[in-house]
Amino acid sequence: MSSVDSPRKSSVAEKLKSLGVKVGVADLAPPKPKSRYGIDSVVAGAFCPTSLGDVFVAEQTYTSEYRHGLSSLTSSLPISVISQWSRDTRISDIPLSKFAFLDTETSGLAGGTGTYAFLVGAARFVDGQFLLQQFFMRDPAEEPALLEGLSNFLAPCQALVTFNGKAFDAPLLSTRYSMHRIPVPYRDYSHLDLLPLARRLWRDRLPSRALKYLEENILGLTRSADEVPGYEIPWLYFDYLRTGDARQLAGVFYHNAMDVVAMAALLSHINNILETPYDGHVQHGLDFVALAKLFEDLGQWDEAARLFERGLESGLSESDFSVAVRRLSILQKKRGDLSEAIRLWEDAAAQGHLYAFVELAKHYEHKSRDIKTALKWTKSAMKCAKNMEMPAYMRKHWLDEIARRLERLERKNDQPRVKVR
Repeated sequence: MSSVDSPRKSSVAEKLKSLGVKVGVADLAPPKPKSRYGIDSVVAGAFCPTSLGDVFVAEQTYTSEYRHGLSSLTSSLPISVISQWSRDTRISDIPLSKFAFLDTETSGLAGGTGTYAFLVGAARFVDGQFLLQQFFMRDPAEEPALLEGLSNFLAPCQALVTFNGKAFDAPLLSTRYSMHRIPVPYRDYSHLDLLPLARRLWRDRLPSRALKYLEENILGLTRSADEVPGYEIPWLYFDYLRTGDARQLAGVFYHNAMDVVAMAALLSHINNILETPYDGHVQHGLDFVALAKLFEDLGQWDEAARLFERGLESGLSESDFSVAVRRLSILQKKRGDLSEAIRLWEDAAAQGHLYAFVELAKHYEHKSRDIKTALKWTKSAMKCAKNMEMPAYMRKHWLDEIARRLERLERKNDQPRVKVR
């Protein structure tokens, strides 16, 4: 069929138009809500025009004095360590004003083409203030306008900050942009996902690394009663689509806003503890150890050793202390500082740490070939293991290992030495 309309088809279309009948969906207004509680009567915002239609936008501004719990939203320090960790050197060169913080609320958690983001919170720093805009679609037909409005907001930026956004938010939005044939605005941006970094820093100390949990236990902020659980959000939106009553969505807007603001505060806090860990930003021994492991992986061995030592001085449990001593002693070997490793083990043994006795026994048996000294440390290890309170399975593990070592050393010690002439 020809792409040119026939005269008959054109005349029919013109007749329908003259009667007030519109063809297609481009000019259709969103469906009228069945409730008098529309979104603009529940959430402070405005309908903003885009080239693809109007989108509802709620806006909030946070001043430079605002603190989210214990943290401000900005760090005056360069983002050098995070840039190195993320393996994206561009991050350290991008000014904070070019960072965009983004979080989505979606119709489901599965992702894919059947899932869409009905509320997108995005924020950036404008004239020293944190400007948050939340883009909401009253109906799925408004999705192109939402995406276009978000593109306009992100246009000045060069980097994206999310929390689990590399796995969820960014791919989901990219799918929606592609479906509507709209260019993805952040395609070439640097992307800093804070979730993997949070796991590196707090997986050994905290039972959860969810953003809200970190907000409470790291940033020291508890959300108000307006908060709604994330798992309820899709159902609240479906209820809104069915009834037009937006009153329950006020808590969804609050949840989304707090997630975006928390990301900025968390980035500021993480950057401070990475750039200046000795200035009081780090309080827990395990946090020093986590930082030490990260710096060790980055190849900054001198800084890693210093952080391990600070962690060992901060009152760790037996198991955590053993792990830290092990990592530090291995690190000292890498640095070629074996005497420092021995000193650490001796200090740990003096404090009754079982692991240190075993490490010293290993050293004198395999490195120094000093069987008598190795025997001394092994017997001390056996005595320590028998007197130490620990679970039965752990005691059996240590006693079996030390017994095998003791038997081998005693056998070596009984062998006559061959004199070399």
